[in-house]
Formats: sequence, C-alpha cells, structure tokens
Amino acid sequence: MKRFFCFALCIACISFGKAPTASAYFVQYKEQYYRLYHIHYKQYPDESLENIYWLEKAINADFCNPLYALGKINNENEWEKYRYLFMMHLNLKMVEQHLRLGSKFDKQVAYFYNAPWKEQNIESLKTAEECYNTALFYWKEAALWAEKAHVRKYQFLFLTDLQQWEDECARIADSSLNYERTITRELKRLAQVRQAFMNMDETY
Repeated sequence: MKRFFCFALCIACISFGKAPTASAYFVQYKEQYYRLYHIHYKQYPDESLENIYWLEKAINADFCNPLYALGKINNENEWEKYRYLFMMHLNLKMVEQHLRLGSKFDKQVAYFYNAPWKEQNIESLKTAEECYNTALFYWKEAALWAEKAHVRKYQFLFLTDLQQWEDECARIADSSLNYERTITRELKRLAQVRQAFMNMDETY
C-alpha cells in the first residue's frame, strides 16, 4: 500500500508539476545556420526553398570563434583557409539546391500532347531558367572562393577534419567539378524545349 501511494504521488508530481523551461537558442553565426541546412529524402520545392533560405543566411552571417569551427583550427593560416573553404562549400550547396529546385519546373521534353497547356509549360520553363541562372551565379562565387583556398600559400596545408571541403576545392581546381558546364548545357536544352512549345498550336 505504501509503495502504491509513493507511485501515485510521483505520477501526480509529473502530471501537475511545472515543466522545466527550455532556454532560447539564438542563431547568428555561419556554423549555426549551416547546421539548419539538411537534405530531405524527397526534394519538394518548399524543402529546397527552406534550404536555400538557411544557406543564404549562412553566407551573410559572421563566422563564429575558431574554437567553435566545424573542424579543428590550430593557427591563423588554418583559420584563413577554413573561411575560404566554408564560403566555397556554402556556395556549392546553393548551386545544388537551385539546380534541384529548377529541375522541379523544368520540362525535359515538349510532348505534342501538352499543346493545350503551352503557356503554363512556358511559364514553368521560365522559373526553371531563373533557378539555373541563379545556380550559375553561385557557381562563379564558389569557384572564386576555391581559388583563394588553393593558392600556393596553402599548397601543403590540409584541414583533415574537413576532407570533403578539401576534395571539393581540389576538384574545382582540376576542373573535374565544373557546374558551369552542366548549367550551360541545361540552359541550352531548356531554350530548345521552350522554342518547341512556342512553335506548337493547340490542335493535336
């Protein structure tokens, strides 16, 4: 009976007791905004837009103290290279998100049976084109930051905790990673698809 009474008292305290208040988490640094970016299983437009929002915030925010960087920083040279690599990486992620978003509006082929919705398809292609052109802008930004991180000064300096960023930088330097080539190809194809829609009449 005594054990039952103690159990009931514990339940009552849990049920009616004041819940502990959670402290607010103020987001202001690049590293904090970057942690809010995440890849969804299915890339719906709203999810890509959410990621773009957090990445844009990260690009414009200040860096946190080197103690709280995303990798171990031992000296000023590592801190400088870290900042260049981080900016490169953020811009690359913006490229990827805009390409994914554009692909949701892109019409890969102008099928003849889509003639009744010609104007809607042309409008959708316009949105895709804007996304691809924005991706091209961020690619050029990423390439500039990669160039800064790949100068002779850092030739033998590797941030081992950030191997993915180092690999991205090396691939940009040797042109094995070149989004400009991909985006230019997509824009050229998109223009051909748009022209095919514009040449359609509504009879089929």
